[in-house]
Amino acid sequence: MVRSPGASAPGLRAAAVTRLTTPEETAVHDHRRLGRELDLFDTDPLMGAGLPYWLPDGAAVRHALEEYIREVERRAGYRHVYSPVLGKRELYEISGHWAHYDDDMFPPMDLGGEQVVLRPSMCPHHALIYRSRSHSYRELPLRVAELGGMYRSELSGVLGGLTRVRSIQLNDGHIFCTLDQAAEEAAGALELIRRAYEALGIVPARYRLSLPGPGGKYVAAPELWERSVALLTDVLDRSGLPYEAAEGEAAFYGPKIDVQIADAAGREATLSTVQIDFHQPERFDLHYIGADGARHRPVMVHRAVIGSVERAVAHLIEVHGGAFPAWLAPVQLVLLPVSEAELPAAEALVRRCLGLGLRAEAAAPDRGTLGARIREARLVPYQAVLGPREAAAGQLAVRLRDGRRLAPLPADAFLSRVRGLVEAYRTDLWDEPAHV
Repeated sequence: MVRSPGASAPGLRAAAVTRLTTPEETAVHDHRRLGRELDLFDTDPLMGAGLPYWLPDGAAVRHALEEYIREVERRAGYRHVYSPVLGKRELYEISGHWAHYDDDMFPPMDLGGEQVVLRPSMCPHHALIYRSRSHSYRELPLRVAELGGMYRSELSGVLGGLTRVRSIQLNDGHIFCTLDQAAEEAAGALELIRRAYEALGIVPARYRLSLPGPGGKYVAAPELWERSVALLTDVLDRSGLPYEAAEGEAAFYGPKIDVQIADAAGREATLSTVQIDFHQPERFDLHYIGADGARHRPVMVHRAVIGSVERAVAHLIEVHGGAFPAWLAPVQLVLLPVSEAELPAAEALVRRCLGLGLRAEAAAPDRGTLGARIREARLVPYQAVLGPREAAAGQLAVRLRDGRRLAPLPADAFLSRVRGLVEAYRTDLWDEPAHV
């Protein structure tokens, strides 16, 4: 089944992806090669397969991404929590993970007569957090989010770079709501995903309604599945987004909307999801007190706006070839003093940038000719040359990463403009015409 958007789908971009065709072109955009070449991340056999570590520039990208998603969620009414990466085996027996998802979990560890497990998911932890306090219908929808660690026992043959790892930092969230609120909350989560992709410069390959298939390890509750599928179908139809239904891709406890991305070779992966779950609220005996004073069962909406941070960064490396949007770039501004005489002024400007929250560095003359330093900084969004005239006048001659040049600007005015573009999460480098 393929659904097409109607004419009334404002603000929605077509789901298209540019695919490279030759091995040479594909290799250029391989995030594993670029990640190491640009000093973003690496691996070590002593740490183990599927356990990459982040170098300073990669950590800066990851940190900027995490700060962005936390702020987006905060503005959307989410409350952030922290929960441990371990849980007792019994927790996952109650949630259904142990029966339906054990192939992807690490073996339990014996601690003091109890068995504990590295968590494969955060939803059971958030269910317990909800259950720890009584709730009134007036508190709903209650939106809970966490950027936290989880672990998947991936086979070594499928591990690769940042796309398939064993230690995952997940942007997870759960909305506890009434049945009448579930569709609206799922639609709101889908809108958060759309806005995040716009800020990140990501174009989805397609939207998928993931349904159960024959022979899978699914919870046997036909009525709950039918209700969940109907709600998600309604959300997709009202969104105007094109989507395809795919059997065999559902979570074990319910159907989901998957936002698919594709790499340069056309290989697809799921980055973001929205799910409606009636199963776990029942398993954990979750409830709220309704207007009638009676106990009612909430609905649990699962959503991941950017999903795995590792997979998101891998895709961003390939989409942008390392030339990230300015707000995400590990170095946002490089100061290029023409000679040693301008180096103190350049270093002072770097300190001002750091005070403004901008990531900047000075490329001193001992690193090569001015042309060589500009080429070295080719992926930095803003490259500011500081010669004797600029230093004396307190101005900067700025070259944008795309080759455009700005008319000389007072340093304070330029830094203020850049800060505004960064804080708005813009993908364009400048908000007015510049010289070629």
